[in-house]
Amino acid sequence: MRVADLDEEGLLEAAGPVAPADAVLLLARAKAEHVAAEHVATDAGLAGALVLGCDSMLELDGRVLGKPRDAADAAARWRDMRGRSGVLHTGHWLVGPGGTAGATASTTVRFAQVSDDEIAAYVATGEPLKVAGAFTVDGLGGAFVEGIEGDHHNVVGVSLPLVRALLARLGVGITDLWARP
Repeated sequence: MRVADLDEEGLLEAAGPVAPADAVLLLARAKAEHVAAEHVATDAGLAGALVLGCDSMLELDGRVLGKPRDAADAAARWRDMRGRSGVLHTGHWLVGPGGTAGATASTTVRFAQVSDDEIAAYVATGEPLKVAGAFTVDGLGGAFVEGIEGDHHNVVGVSLPLVRALLARLGVGITDLWARP
């Protein structure tokens, strides 16, 4: 795994007003292309590698929520999210020898009616500070997610069905990537 150290806010400002699903796709593309240029193009051992860039944001009442700035921001978000639903958008951009392909997966997440004490305890773990929307479904935050409408994998961070489709666009079968004994 390689991290693309990019000015995400600057990229979004330069793009002008974009819908949340388009914003995450723009960031996923920038991340994948950056890693491909910085690592794959400069390391002969990585020649022919596939690079997948992803970015997620939670849309709640038309507001787009990336990673919280700090603990106070995470707690405020949870007070807004509790008992409600939001849409998690994850942009996926694939760069490979056969070209590029990208798309966004969007999944509705229904949050539990959590108490202020639960919010404070969850934020104190640090987990919500590291992720878009200030929650995880596959970690401690999973106890506060009552339901998901759509692709569960998308909420975890990578939509496996969408990656399969993107690979197919580049002429790569997902089973070609499976390790063989």
